[in-house]
Amino acid sequence: MEISKNCARQLLSIKAIKLSPNAPFTWASGLKSPIYCDNRKSLSYPSIRQFIRDGLVSIIKENYPDVQVIAGVATGAIAQGALVAEALNLPFVYVRSEEKKHGLTNKVEGVINAGDKVVVVEDLVSTGQSSLNAAHTLKDMGCNILGMVAIFTYNLPIAAQRFEESGITLHTLTNYDVLLPEAAKEGYIKEEEIQILNQWSQNPEQWAERFK
Repeated sequence: MEISKNCARQLLSIKAIKLSPNAPFTWASGLKSPIYCDNRKSLSYPSIRQFIRDGLVSIIKENYPDVQVIAGVATGAIAQGALVAEALNLPFVYVRSEEKKHGLTNKVEGVINAGDKVVVVEDLVSTGQSSLNAAHTLKDMGCNILGMVAIFTYNLPIAAQRFEESGITLHTLTNYDVLLPEAAKEGYIKEEEIQILNQWSQNPEQWAERFK
């Protein structure tokens, strides 16, 4: 738990995660959200980059000791996945959201074989759809998906449902529920704003209605 709290504080400190309950952000989907997360910023800070790498490596060693290949989800987790694979001295591949439009039209870049035991690395899990699409791409190639690791998840109910239905386990360094108390403690939000932020995670669409 201390590692999870520490990770949340570090992501807040470099503004990789921003919270704005009264002036929400607009996601690419059009959804209004009080949180915006860009974990790629962590790559610019060596100590935080190493902390995240070591944290993900520790999760993998503990939960998936038989892993043979690390797969990053493009584009946000390509660098994170490569760092993890390097630390574990394992092969690395990454999965595109769609086939390349030219050349070999690959959807998976790198060398991977049917039967390989794979751990998928993500930087962020929101609804879980794109993350699981990557895992299913590898599964369709005959790979054995041991599970997925990520830096952060919003803990949205739809994501939990999708992972449960897929039968794929997800372990994250930190998450939305851990983040909020740490953000209040560090002065990024007020204590009374935690309730507003919790309402969003329980029902994002309903929460966003107030800003239409």
